[in-house]
Amino acid sequence: MDAKTDLKSRLPSRHVTEGPERAPHRSYYYAMGLTKQQIHQPFVGVASCWNEAAPCNIALMRQAQAVKKGVAAAGGTPREFCTISVTDGIAMGHAGMYSSLPSREVIADSVELTMRGHGYDALVGLAGCDKSLPGMMMAMVRLNVPSIFIYGGSILPGNFRGQTITVQDMFEAVGRHSVGTLSSEDLDEMEQVACPSAGACGAQFTANTMATVSEAIGLALPYSAGAPAPYEIRDRFCMTAGEMIIDLIKLGIRPRDIVTRKALENAAAVVAASGGSTNAALHLPAIAHECGIEFDLFDVAEVFKRTPYVADLKPGGRYVAKDMFEVGGIPLLMKTLLDHGFLHGDCMTVTGRTIAENMSKVKWNDQQDVVRAANKPLSPNGGVVGLRGNLAPDGAIVKIAGMSQIVFSGPARCFDGEEACFEAVRKKTYKEGEVLVIRYEGPKGGPGMREMLSTTAALYGQGMGDKVALITDGRFSGATRGFCVGHVGPEAAVGGPIGLLRDGDIITIDAIKGTIDVQVDDAEFAKRKAAWKPRETQYGSGALWKYAQQVGPAVNGAVTHPGGAAEKTTYADI
Repeated sequence: MDAKTDLKSRLPSRHVTEGPERAPHRSYYYAMGLTKQQIHQPFVGVASCWNEAAPCNIALMRQAQAVKKGVAAAGGTPREFCTISVTDGIAMGHAGMYSSLPSREVIADSVELTMRGHGYDALVGLAGCDKSLPGMMMAMVRLNVPSIFIYGGSILPGNFRGQTITVQDMFEAVGRHSVGTLSSEDLDEMEQVACPSAGACGAQFTANTMATVSEAIGLALPYSAGAPAPYEIRDRFCMTAGEMIIDLIKLGIRPRDIVTRKALENAAAVVAASGGSTNAALHLPAIAHECGIEFDLFDVAEVFKRTPYVADLKPGGRYVAKDMFEVGGIPLLMKTLLDHGFLHGDCMTVTGRTIAENMSKVKWNDQQDVVRAANKPLSPNGGVVGLRGNLAPDGAIVKIAGMSQIVFSGPARCFDGEEACFEAVRKKTYKEGEVLVIRYEGPKGGPGMREMLSTTAALYGQGMGDKVALITDGRFSGATRGFCVGHVGPEAAVGGPIGLLRDGDIITIDAIKGTIDVQVDDAEFAKRKAAWKPRETQYGSGALWKYAQQVGPAVNGAVTHPGGAAEKTTYADI
């Protein structure tokens, strides 16, 4: 038995291609033009979230072809397939956003089922938009076959009359237009130049936050997640990933060898250090859950608390992902965190080396101001803060990167659903000093835990971003700025305190102490709870109904199945 045959005898694809009883199966592969040699090589699934829904995904098909060339060059047989993606920028502000978070589960599930059904031995996953990144990484650790993650890359910044802009500016422009400080003609001109290329939203919104995570957690090749989508160097990263996946098969390095408790802490650290999206506090627990590791919102928040904020990235700062890549990329950020004791250097990565070994040749660039040294940070605590109190016993989260005011107190103004609040913002019928409360938007209550960028951006565009606060059991976009608290739990749909609030209740949010409280005592809450009745969602069937029946609380990542702790065996061991 030669080395290649011996390797195949230990892999899942042996159930599809080896032995006389698999002659019918092999005939299908001959029908697709494969040679005998290719059939008996390791099968590598090349999973892509390519679609024509948005610029985030449009470049993924080309990059997948480069991956396949790398797989073939290294002696593997690539098998390409696509899964879905819901793009938040287009789903935002209407009922389409109900589909966003559930799409994360569909992506993970569909990749799992395709890999299982066809007996693929390894996975290279390409993703572009917000939920597709954690969805793909969840599939990798769930299957536990050798895997490499590839980010499709960020979009280039737009230019409006000499000013650098992103899609964040477009959402805020809606608010400016509503109060008459931006003309319809200028709005029309802006929308035509804001997004000039393929790629995901360019600042440290959710896609780039989770791309940063992919390198820090060890599932992506160093530098690969920072290169913008239009840069031709992306094809080199993809080709290399295709070649290296065969090395991982031979070495037997699997995702759960890489995604450990320490790796998850590294991932949370880069989110805090880069002023990243609050959505990371939803996705990191979900990835951990697939491994059977307990790592909830409070664990994420604990890392946030001890990590300095060093990357001057939008929406709280000045720069976009392209700028960080060009001065040293995500490894530059990781290098300063490692050097000053904020990362675990002994975590394994897809290079077959540890974080510390990967960083050993990374040189600090003192000719740039995109990333500060970790001992000279923008602020000593992370750009994202976890909160807890009688209004959120199961926690909440707020992004404070770039904010000067991080304590707020005021009367509640309650809205059951985003649309009602957005209408109040559009008509400017709210008052300065209020805490706007959007509820029944949690994982079950939406269902789907919608993001609220349209509302928060409109507030900011009206010049009210620091004059009101907003809290929700739903989520906020990574592009959100202002005093906006998300993931408030338990959610209203299950009788959480946020569902018991009344207009005028005084809410205090303190991001220094990490607290969120309302001046309502336990007896009054008990009285309100006794009179509270659960609400039915408007979805009585279909995918969103199914999601609402299965989904758990945000504190644990809004997951829909028991996770790695309950599995009998992993797919990789069949």
